Amino acid sequence: MNEHLSADPHPVSTQDIAEAADLAGKTPGTAAGARTETKTTCCYCGVGCGVIVESDGEKVTGVRGDPDHPANFGRLCTKGSTLHLTANPVLQQQVRALYPEMRLTRGATRERASWESTMDFLTRRIDATIRQHGPDSVGFYISGQLLTEDYYVFNKLAKGLIGTNNIDTNSRLCMSSAVAGYKQTLGADAPPACYEDIDEAQLIFIVGSNTAYAHPILYRRIEEARKKNPALKMIVADPRRTDTARDADLFLPILPGTDVALFNGMLHICLWEDLIDTAYIEAHTEGFAELKRIVRDYTPKFVAETCGIREEDLIRAARWFGESKASLSLYCQGLNQSASGTAKNAALINLHLATHQIGKPGAGPFSLTGQPNAMGGREVGGLANLLSAHRDMSNPEHRAEVARLWGVDDVPATPGKTAVEMFDAVRAGEIKILWIACTNPAQSMPEQKLIREALKHAELVIVQEAYKTTATVDYADVLLPATTWSEKEGTVTNSERRITRFKPVLPKPGEARHDWEVVIDFARRLEKRMGKTTSLFPYAGVEEIWNEHRETTRGRDLDITGLSYRILEEQGPQQWPYPEGAGTGKKRLYEDGVFPTANGRAKFVETVYRPVADQVDARFPFHLTTGRLRDQWHGMSRTGTVAQLFSHAAEPAVMLARSDMERRMIADGDLVHVTSKRGSQILPAMASDDMRAGQGFIGMHWGEEYVSGRGSAGEGSYGVNMLTSPAFCPSSKQPELKHAAVKVLKAELPWRFLVFGWVDASHALALQAALRPFMRQFAYASCTLFGRDKVGVLFRAADDYPAAAELVRDIEGRFGIAGVEVLRYDDAKRGNARHILVRDGMLAAVSLAGDVSAERWLKEYLEAGQAVAPLGRLLLMPSTQAPQGFKSRGRIVCNCHNVAESEIHGMLDKHDWINEGTPEMALASLQGTLKCGTSCGSCVPELKKIIFVRSPAGKVAA
Repeated sequence: MNEHLSADPHPVSTQDIAEAADLAGKTPGTAAGARTETKTTCCYCGVGCGVIVESDGEKVTGVRGDPDHPANFGRLCTKGSTLHLTANPVLQQQVRALYPEMRLTRGATRERASWESTMDFLTRRIDATIRQHGPDSVGFYISGQLLTEDYYVFNKLAKGLIGTNNIDTNSRLCMSSAVAGYKQTLGADAPPACYEDIDEAQLIFIVGSNTAYAHPILYRRIEEARKKNPALKMIVADPRRTDTARDADLFLPILPGTDVALFNGMLHICLWEDLIDTAYIEAHTEGFAELKRIVRDYTPKFVAETCGIREEDLIRAARWFGESKASLSLYCQGLNQSASGTAKNAALINLHLATHQIGKPGAGPFSLTGQPNAMGGREVGGLANLLSAHRDMSNPEHRAEVARLWGVDDVPATPGKTAVEMFDAVRAGEIKILWIACTNPAQSMPEQKLIREALKHAELVIVQEAYKTTATVDYADVLLPATTWSEKEGTVTNSERRITRFKPVLPKPGEARHDWEVVIDFARRLEKRMGKTTSLFPYAGVEEIWNEHRETTRGRDLDITGLSYRILEEQGPQQWPYPEGAGTGKKRLYEDGVFPTANGRAKFVETVYRPVADQVDARFPFHLTTGRLRDQWHGMSRTGTVAQLFSHAAEPAVMLARSDMERRMIADGDLVHVTSKRGSQILPAMASDDMRAGQGFIGMHWGEEYVSGRGSAGEGSYGVNMLTSPAFCPSSKQPELKHAAVKVLKAELPWRFLVFGWVDASHALALQAALRPFMRQFAYASCTLFGRDKVGVLFRAADDYPAAAELVRDIEGRFGIAGVEVLRYDDAKRGNARHILVRDGMLAAVSLAGDVSAERWLKEYLEAGQAVAPLGRLLLMPSTQAPQGFKSRGRIVCNCHNVAESEIHGMLDKHDWINEGTPEMALASLQGTLKCGTSCGSCVPELKKIIFVRSPAGKVAA
């Protein structure tokens, strides 16, 4: 940075943080101790579940599902049901950004600053950059987790005031292919179905989505629908045999990226067997003749070979789909995150249009939104190629309409940079200043080496964020503290076009501001420097912003001019369109066969199958896919603060087929190099029967915050997105995050180091963040949480030689492993050590170096809180053998009720429900005795899997 930043002269103190934390939770006008309940929504996936938040006036004390909310009717998944734990002030004060910070010079530490000095600096700096280099020298990268009102003012700031279309969002990584697919075929970005269609469907086709993990509350609804209607069939197409796939009546284990071939092949069969609706096609669509010429080449034999599935299964899927009275498709990132993402979406919609599986109860192509308000962002034109109310940036009439609505001379016509393009432009020096809000591109973007080069090269990086511990914050020259869930106010729109009021429960902590407040403050200051006498941002609150957004929708496909905050508060969440004069929103679209196109007809798109951009070859023979874990969310800045959410998937790993591991002499837990053309990440390998040979899977959540190291060439590694490809769809510009060609080689790192222990809750997250620099000093390292009633931190590392004694002592000291309370065993000759901290007769922390084979029983012994006195010398002996009588619990399956695998198997051993009854009886008995699967239900698919594996049918299949 070329300009001196004026910083607040008073450094932050422990008292400052304590005071800020004390503020978090005191609702204005609410006396401490007074219990209140507030209706709001969950801040995770696009299902948009209603939540009732309990507060005592100082903090969130509990959450439960809102029984009146039509998205979830009182249900919450394991993530939603632990939301109150993420709002705990003791945890929040360790990870929250509570005051502005600025960096005096590049490479220096950021220092605390006042809002006045920070905003004054930003205004001067951005104004000067625009004057010198033009409006397009500034870029904004924002988030589908912002509220609609936040999104709207960011969009207006960039396109209306500054005059640049360089504003994009992490929804580009999430839903832009769905947007493009809907627009190309149906004429507008509007999911035509609703959640009630799940209850009406006769066939549910899930593709590119592990719905049981990604949208668990919708999956509960699918389970209920199947119970009520035994004739309802479910087809799942996925490269992995996920928990969702295991539940299917027909599973199509397609090869990664072959979705277009699958859908074209199904349409080919429907044409051949006269399962299309010719009358509907002629009356309501255009372009079918051209599509027919393409799909005639997609014969069952060709498609089966291309997709890697059985020909008879393909034919069965096509017949079920075409013959069904109501076929509903549910899809997510498996279609969207692809260099052919738009074609995949369009090919599936082609199949629906041809068979008239749209515009009627139980039918339709239903894109499931990934983020809580990706839909709201799309509504206000939050993408670089869009304008408010689903208008197109490339359309001169649309630009003129928005200019009139905003009261500006014009809206820029120059196309804006989309996500990958934007970071390319920053790295190239075209974009000088990058403003990032509510997202973590240093974790979530593909090809992390490129992203980090861009962040280092930018002249100024502004990060507007609630959490100071994300990887992106490390690159911030200016940190602007923002509010988050339980503090924000506005609206969100879920996957079925349903708008919900989002209400605050707690006041803003410390000096944090609402995102819209930050934007408006900056915009007004910039207007003054530009000499403008009338402000484009006259709003006093979120309702005024929303009302202006509402007016932009008048006459559009998403018209909400009949809605108001009052209606949303009094009558609950409402679906759009809801035009002026309407008494309710519209459940499903296109029931009349009229589409929002120039001639009212839907359009068939000529979709051609193209292989994945990153093709496997002799050098990179594995297909690597990424996806969601059951209990984590995105980059884990929120869920990663809750120790119990790590119990189902405790640490990063790459999942491989057992046959691939045996061929390479890799055992469970062995470290491997996973390497693509862009970088390498060392990870433990784990065998999974979800995987077919030649494929691997890594959870999308594991970024540098939880796994890193020096890397195989000393260049540094930053998690899963070191490996993923920046190749993107030419129509949607959405990158191919789902697939990469990789090689997997066993890592020869003979020296291991492991430290774990209980940590005071007021320091646990701070410790986890403080250990991050240590992780980079090892070839491989990871750091996660564990525990339930207590919080534990686990640090794991590996290298080709023992670490320096000083480094080991430093790490151990942060866990309190020092002094006379520590029991020690050291074998310097072999490089082995075991240092154990005992407090009150129980294990408090353990450090293992060299030989870490006793890890499992020592960690479980610590977690169980058992007395160590009976162990005697066994505690320090270098043995893998657990103490006599000690029984490992194993992995937690049910997070809600803390039920482990061993307890489930023990109960199944005790009562032979499987052989003497049915799988359904076995499941009901487990639920009745252990209570697993009776709260959120997220573990039910896994319980079914355990029962099946133990059943006679499962043993035969094995």
